[in-house]
Amino acid sequence: MDFSLNEDQELMVEGYRQLMESRNWEDYFRECDTNSEYPIEWVEAICELGFDRILLPEEHDGFGLDWTALTAAYEELGRMGGPTYVLYQLPGWSTVLREGTEEQKEKILSFVGTGQQMLNYAMTEPGAGSSWDEMATTYTRRDGKVYLNGHKTFQTSAMHAPYMIVMARNADDMSVYSEWFVDMSKAGITKEPLKKLGLKMDSCAELYFDDVELEESDLFGTEGNAFMRGVQDFDLERFLVALTNYGTAYMAFEDAAKYANQRVQGGEAIGRTQLIQLKFAEMKVALVNMRNMLYEIAWKSGNGTLGRGDCSMAKYYCSHASSEVVDHALQVLAGIGVTGEHRVQRAYRDLRVDRVSGGTDEVMILATGRAALRDYR
Repeated sequence: MDFSLNEDQELMVEGYRQLMESRNWEDYFRECDTNSEYPIEWVEAICELGFDRILLPEEHDGFGLDWTALTAAYEELGRMGGPTYVLYQLPGWSTVLREGTEEQKEKILSFVGTGQQMLNYAMTEPGAGSSWDEMATTYTRRDGKVYLNGHKTFQTSAMHAPYMIVMARNADDMSVYSEWFVDMSKAGITKEPLKKLGLKMDSCAELYFDDVELEESDLFGTEGNAFMRGVQDFDLERFLVALTNYGTAYMAFEDAAKYANQRVQGGEAIGRTQLIQLKFAEMKVALVNMRNMLYEIAWKSGNGTLGRGDCSMAKYYCSHASSEVVDHALQVLAGIGVTGEHRVQRAYRDLRVDRVSGGTDEVMILATGRAALRDYR
C-alpha cells in the first residue's frame, strides 16, 4: 500500500503551500476567531485553487478526484495553520447530487468556486441527539402546502448558510422521517446564535420553525428515507473531522519543535533534554498513526473496501490523539503558549469541541465496536 502522492497531487499540495505562505494568514484567522466570523477571504482563496472541486464530478466542472487527494489537501492546509473545520460543507457534493432535485442541485452548484457557505443538515434537537426517537420537529400537509414546525439546536453554520436540510417527522405518521430543503430566508424561521468553546469561525445556532410554508418540491430525497440518508453520509463527515484533527495536531507539533530547538535554558536548547524529547516521541508516534490511518481509509474508499466502522474509528482516535499532541505542544511552548494569542491555544479549544460535534465520542465507540465485532459473528 503506497501512501506517496502522485505528481498531480504534489502540485496541488504545492499550490496550497504557496498560498499559505503568500501572506500572514494567522493575523486574519485570529481576527475571525475573536469576532466569530467565517474566514471568507481564505476560503475564497483556496477555492480559486479548486479546493471545492476536488470531489466534485467532472460533469459538474469538478476534478473528480478521490479521498486521497482530499486527505493531502487537508493535511497541508492544516499543518500550515488553516482552520479546515470551516470547510466541511465544500467536499460534500455527493449527497446533493444523489438526493437533490434538479432545482436543488442547481441552487447549490451555483456556489462552486465562491467559498461561501451553502447548506448544512439540521437533525439535532434538545431531546434528540444521537438518538432520533424523540425528534419532535414535524411536517404537516395542508391545502396543497407543507408546513414545518419544530426546534433544532447546535446547528453548525446555521446563522449564515442560505439553505438547511431539515429532518422532520410526518405529523400524520410519526414513524416516517423525511428531509426538506429549506430556504432560510422564509417567514417563520427564527435563529438564535450560540457561543462555543472553540470552532468559533463557524456559527452555531438554535433554529425555530413556526408554520414555515414549503412546497412538495422542497422534499429532499425520498419521503421516509431521512434516517438511511443520514447513515449513508456520516462516513465522509466523520472522516473530515479526523482530517482536521490531524492537520491541527501537525501544526502544533511543528510550532513546538521549532520552539524547542530555539529556546535555551541552562545553556542548551530545551529540545536536548530527555523530558522534552519524550513529549516529541509521543507526538511523533501519534502523528504517524493518524496519518497512516487516514491515508489507509482514503485508499479503502477509492478501492471500494471501506469498512462500516472505519470513519468512526478515525474520528474517535484522531480527536483524542490530536488533543494529546496539542497538549504536549502547549507544555513545550510553556509561557509562550498559554499567554498572548498563540495559535496553539486556538487549536486546544477547537479540538475539544470535535469530541462532541459530528457525533460524540460515545457514539463513535459504539459504531467502531459494533463494526469490529460484526466480522466475527
